[in-house]
Amino acid sequence: MTQQDWKARDIQHLWHPYTDIEQFEQSAVYMLIERAEGVYLYEQGGRRLLDGIASWWCVNLGHSHPRLVQAIQRQAAQLQHCILGGMSHQPAIELAERLAQLAPGELNHVFFCSDGCSAVEAALKIAAQYWDNIGESGRNAFVCLTDGYHGDTLGAVSVGFVDAFHRPFKQIVLQNHRALSPHCNQCPMGKVPETCGVECFQSMENLIREHHERIVAVILEPLCQGAAGMRIYPDEYLRQARRLCDEYNLPLICDEIAVGFGRTGSLFASNHAGIEPDIITVGKGLTGGYMPLSATIVRTKIYDSFRNALDQPAGQNRTFFHGHTFTGNPITCACALAALDVYRETGVIERLAPRIAQLEQGFAAIAQKLPGSKTRCLGMIGMVEIFPESQGAARARRIVQAAYERGLFIRPLGNVLYLWPPLISTEQELAQMIEILLDSIESCDS
Repeated sequence: MTQQDWKARDIQHLWHPYTDIEQFEQSAVYMLIERAEGVYLYEQGGRRLLDGIASWWCVNLGHSHPRLVQAIQRQAAQLQHCILGGMSHQPAIELAERLAQLAPGELNHVFFCSDGCSAVEAALKIAAQYWDNIGESGRNAFVCLTDGYHGDTLGAVSVGFVDAFHRPFKQIVLQNHRALSPHCNQCPMGKVPETCGVECFQSMENLIREHHERIVAVILEPLCQGAAGMRIYPDEYLRQARRLCDEYNLPLICDEIAVGFGRTGSLFASNHAGIEPDIITVGKGLTGGYMPLSATIVRTKIYDSFRNALDQPAGQNRTFFHGHTFTGNPITCACALAALDVYRETGVIERLAPRIAQLEQGFAAIAQKLPGSKTRCLGMIGMVEIFPESQGAARARRIVQAAYERGLFIRPLGNVLYLWPPLISTEQELAQMIEILLDSIESCDS
């Protein structure tokens, strides 16, 4: 079958996420991926594409890593599925133990989920039920960041509303307290890095001080608001959030779904600030990006509040009545265990410094090709925001199309272009991504 044959079948029945239907159907470009290896995707016919966004921010260890593939195959031949309701299996036990060892401080208990937003949903419900468990049932709101993103289920949308994605659902989600976004490229306080005192945190502080008696928890994406346009912000913001949560005894939830497992140059983004959250959500890179698995890792104090006691009031049941059919699936857990082994044995995160410096230098050069633009980097995340904003989105789309024609797959976020390459990218592979991006910018401006 030809690509056009496949596209005709695709259009008949397949609904693509985050994809404009009309544009997709009418576009002359149709990417049909047959296989992948390392940092490359291969289209039908063998054309090779550099995977510049790690296939939606998750394929940290590259495609077709033999250790991960073998782990999936071994487990699939032994135990394919087993519920975790009242029973267990070895891969889930081992993975929970490993994650508890990796998580900071007293985050010792792991609740498995199937994707990022389901881990966030679990975190929100755990935080809410924690207060009910200890006899405070009047708390009814979360504090989050404007333009934060935590997934697309209704609970996650209520704490991570991005207007471009979620406007149709505004009237049916919970209305929480939204602090000013720490948008450093367009600082709401008119500061530049040299004069920044994280004055933007005042917005969150005001909300917490005013509403602390009704607040369930504070939730944020540590150091980088991804879907908002890769808004990278200082680690001091996290430290101030931790101090204020401590002052009012509020749980702090760090959503590390995207930025965990080395993306920022450290195992967790919150490590940069030296803080210990009360709840961490992880996913994406947890399995190396191969299988749908996420986890909500919780402080022991919170976990213990879910124990049923002999003397508790009649009718009160502290059991966490929440779960998914495939919670802690053996195959996904086995894949994650193999990925954690690869992270540790290869030292891929510890050896990122040269690639991080290369990415920063590359984006400095990219910014020079886009006068008036602003760039920021964090670990293996590089972004450039194209101004004027009213024209930037269209310009970004043209550059992305030119990059595809030259062998690089990326997706824009409005007026933002970014690279989020696999962590295993070599110097040559990363240089090629940057070179294609530079060449694409020049071709669109000529």
